[in-house]
Amino acid sequence: MFEQLFKSIQEKVTLTQEEMEVCKTFFIPKKLRKKQTLLQEGDICIYNAFVEKGIMRSFFIDQKGNEHIVQFAIEGWWITDLSSFLTNTNSIYTIEALEDCELLLFTTQAREALMEKIPRFERYQRLLLQNAYIANQARINSALTETAEEKYIKLGIAYPGIIKRVPQHMIASYLGLKPETLSRVRKQISNRM
Repeated sequence: MFEQLFKSIQEKVTLTQEEMEVCKTFFIPKKLRKKQTLLQEGDICIYNAFVEKGIMRSFFIDQKGNEHIVQFAIEGWWITDLSSFLTNTNSIYTIEALEDCELLLFTTQAREALMEKIPRFERYQRLLLQNAYIANQARINSALTETAEEKYIKLGIAYPGIIKRVPQHMIASYLGLKPETLSRVRKQISNRM
């Protein structure tokens, strides 16, 4: 159950076998079925979730009833409402399983205790936050400057697994497009091949 997590950690920092065993004691294994939620909008986010198996999404619904997907998380990725998780405030997001999932959860208390017990885990967490911030900036730049086709192609190159596993209307939502716009873009790309 911890294979993907330790692979993710070891890509950024080196832990001993003993430290990996200690790590395990701070996580709560959790299985979700497709369409089950880990977090509901309005609740306080008490878990940061690591995806061992499956795919999750984080989204919100605006005042007009439109759904906006802000994140997908596949195997080896983390998902949470970081603001709610760190500040103990109500979440604006819902986090839902798109497939049957196996997750490893930890609380803010477990996170703090683990970082104190294994300092390299704190470095791992810092590197994750740093990379998430960089990715967020790139996503904002993409949303502001790229065409619909450029956004779709970039997503497909960077994350082909997401394109193959997620329904197209959800891909459109993530890219900030209407489903019919994404359909038109996909048809144009297909016609050129």
